[in-house]
Amino acid sequence: MGQGIHAAIIMDGNGRWALERGQPRIAGHRAGAESVRRVVKASPELGITSLTLYAFSSDNWSRPEPEVTALMHLLGHFLRSEAEELRQSGVRLSIIGRRDRLPAKVVEAVEWAEGHTAGGWRLHLRVAVDYSARDQILSAAASAKTGASRETIAQVLGPDVDLLIRTGGEQRLSDFLLWECAYAELIFTPRMWPDFDASDLKRAVDEFHRRERRFGGVPQGWVPTREVSTSARWLR
Repeated sequence: MGQGIHAAIIMDGNGRWALERGQPRIAGHRAGAESVRRVVKASPELGITSLTLYAFSSDNWSRPEPEVTALMHLLGHFLRSEAEELRQSGVRLSIIGRRDRLPAKVVEAVEWAEGHTAGGWRLHLRVAVDYSARDQILSAAASAKTGASRETIAQVLGPDVDLLIRTGGEQRLSDFLLWECAYAELIFTPRMWPDFDASDLKRAVDEFHRRERRFGGVPQGWVPTREVSTSARWLR
């Protein structure tokens, strides 16, 4: 797939979007599915080769049972209805997170959609379901046969995230890709997820390209001034 941008999105604001319009929360989740379609379609053209979407956290099981049931139904329907278009578009779909607590029909849809899109090469779409970054890190460390290290854990968890976007106005990671986002560029937008579209994604990618990523180092070509050198001697 090449060395493109590895992006991740916390899709927040579905419920609030619906309530502001006098609709049930599930209506916001259905509208959010349309945003997923728009963003997935736009991603390859913007240089994104890996996209991870936060669909359902492990903590979301505490939501009212009717909403959880509706979300599981929506997920299963999305996987079944979208897999063929994803395959034709060169998109490979993977589901990350636990599967043992998902309804059997959803697990069947997950496995079928993953197999159906396995040949995708333009974009790797990862959807986090029943996902907890803390649990994933613990699991990765436990599965390291030769001892846990940065390298072995990274091999289990997947690629580092370059760009993390959170919609809905909140400014936190909420147990999402904690390890992989160690040096991610973070962008928070008040825009609710159902309103998020390709132009919003492009603005985020443009902002990403404007930022200087130093990974703990100093800017390329940076030369310390006399004042900085003096301070450095004092610190020593």
